Amino acid sequence: MQKISNEALGRPDLDTYRQLAKLPVHLVLDNVRSALNVGSVFRSADAFRIAHIHLCGITAQPPHREISKTALGATESVPWSYHESTIEAVRAIQIKGMKVYVLEQVEGSIPLEQMPVSAPLAIVFGHEMEGVSQEVVDLCDGALEIAQSGTKHSLNVAVCAGIVCWEVHRKWPHLQG
Repeated sequence: MQKISNEALGRPDLDTYRQLAKLPVHLVLDNVRSALNVGSVFRSADAFRIAHIHLCGITAQPPHREISKTALGATESVPWSYHESTIEAVRAIQIKGMKVYVLEQVEGSIPLEQMPVSAPLAIVFGHEMEGVSQEVVDLCDGALEIAQSGTKHSLNVAVCAGIVCWEVHRKWPHLQG
């Protein structure tokens, strides 16, 4: 086996990437406190051509040293917006006709692998310790959950976002443009 060089991978440059079709999926970060996690979410969103990231509440915004450290330039390729309130962001997204799901352990949640294939949609990710606020959960059209079988009750928010981005990418190859 020989490693493939970055050049041989044939990744698009920034201008080309911006013109490529994106998955009609928005990620909403509800008061994510770690800028390193925010940067990791940007990087996953870039990898799977996610359309937009909504940064809400205390969530750090670019330019930010810790976001840049993990995003590795993805803040330039993934469109994003800031909202003072996650509730306002979710309502604005729903007004545009998008279904909004929360990634949270709640009654009646759907296992991620059974996520309905309907686009466009947005998925809300929560604070590292508190999760998504109940007020935001109440606004969402449904809930998704990543199955786990270890002793911990949750995964890191950036890990969750990476798993979700992969799942929508895998489920909707026809939307990849």
